[in-house]
Amino acid sequence: MIKNNLKKMIITSVIILLPSLFGVVMWDKLPEIMATHFSEDNTPDGFSGKAFVVFGMPLVMLLIHWICIFATGADPKSKNISPKAISLVLWIVPSLSLLVSALTYGYVFNNEIRIGMIVALFIGVLFIVVGNYMPKAGQNYTYGIKLPWTLSDKENWNKTHRFAGKIFVLGGAAMLLTAFLENPFIILALAVILLVLTVIYSYVIYLKSK
Repeated sequence: MIKNNLKKMIITSVIILLPSLFGVVMWDKLPEIMATHFSEDNTPDGFSGKAFVVFGMPLVMLLIHWICIFATGADPKSKNISPKAISLVLWIVPSLSLLVSALTYGYVFNNEIRIGMIVALFIGVLFIVVGNYMPKAGQNYTYGIKLPWTLSDKENWNKTHRFAGKIFVLGGAAMLLTAFLENPFIILALAVILLVLTVIYSYVIYLKSK
């Protein structure tokens, strides 16, 4: 996996670090202490030093990115993961790095930015994208609905991921429609419902096969 995707790995790693370049260019215009976490009403409730925001956050993201890459590459069944699913793994952290940095810097220059809504929109889009890739995921230990009965039964795995793909897309659409409410509990509730429904569906198939 690593050998075949080395170019993408380098490109995505560079993208993760791009916010640091922006931070260096804007260094003199940034406050020494910056808001890095926000409550559900868009009020800052967590702060970090400028150096950590500019350099530390992208480096943490880069570390997470490479952990995900090596974990996927070390999967005994990594050959079953479709190229599209691997691309998804490669691009999630870079997308998250750009989003987090954009919101952090954006709040410095415009504290009216609706962070809750933007995050909800991002999560909704992510669920839709993941839902589209779900049916294409072969059995593996890294990506997908990894339950004892899905990993031991290829038919169960395939049916579960086709079902998950459909409801993840629907759930993601619901998140997009409710994003303007800027309520993280709605997003959390929808995510839990989607996962619970998927597990129940998968377990019912398992019981029928028994």
